[in-house]
Amino acid sequence: MLLRHLVAAGVLATSTASLAAPFAYVPNEVSGTLSIIDTETDQVAGEIKAGAKPRGTAISKDGKRMFVSDQPANSLDIIDMEKREMIGKIDLGESPEGVSLSPDGKWVIAAVELSNSVVFVDAASGKKEFSVKVKGKNPEHAVFSPDGKWVFVSAEEAEQVDVIEVEKRAQVAQIPVGERPRGIGFLPDGSRAYVACEIASTVYAIDVKEKKVIASIPGGKFSNGVAVHPDGKRVYVSNGKDASVSVIDTATNQIVATVPVSKRPWNMAITPDGKKLYVANGRSESVTVIDTATNKPIKDVPVGERPWGVVIR
Repeated sequence: MLLRHLVAAGVLATSTASLAAPFAYVPNEVSGTLSIIDTETDQVAGEIKAGAKPRGTAISKDGKRMFVSDQPANSLDIIDMEKREMIGKIDLGESPEGVSLSPDGKWVIAAVELSNSVVFVDAASGKKEFSVKVKGKNPEHAVFSPDGKWVFVSAEEAEQVDVIEVEKRAQVAQIPVGERPRGIGFLPDGSRAYVACEIASTVYAIDVKEKKVIASIPGGKFSNGVAVHPDGKRVYVSNGKDASVSVIDTATNQIVATVPVSKRPWNMAITPDGKKLYVANGRSESVTVIDTATNKPIKDVPVGERPWGVVIR
């Protein structure tokens, strides 16, 4: 009987842990910190020191480590998630920005501006394995396709998306888009990618297989960050100068809602259940939380100075 109760208690504890709401981590450029938001309460639950100017962030597949680009230090910082402290640095080259993890958890990649390249780091060993030159100048984001075969790269001084084939370790295509492509998001099935172009204030839907634009969607002023709903039915795009987020229906590639947020929204992330969108407001020292069912802002959460983005685990 005792054994049965202990087993039941263990199952309950495991179930409760698995149902716990995830945390949102927000890199604050000027503060040099990561704000930790409990997505259940939408309150800041802590802070982690994270270099001089943290920007891109990714969390390992097992959730034990976070990788953060530190732009002035030219490094990828490794943070122990349990201890909430830095445990290592990887040299990337001058001015790293966007960071992402491959779907299988093998690779962490970073877009490096001054070398116009994407650096591939072995996530397990922390060893820099290789880098791939791209044609776009000052790359900002490098994002894996859901199957891990492709990396789409956006650059501040470009009018195309550069495409890396991971197996070949080389750029194999470039897809013309508008001026200054920034945020990139793939549909869960990998069929399409959505790219926000800041100067063009336009969002481009790209057929991944054909490597071509299939729709141009007028966005708000200075379209920037991109987040995709887990069901693939909605894409969210932040508009820097409009202080808003556009909601795109992927069935029609039309904007179906515009949600007001605070000043200078940049990069964003959505909870795994798709219920909440977290928007980093770079000039407001806040993160706006949006209810995706109603397309209404729930609250603004104060964070550090100049939040750049959000990653959720």
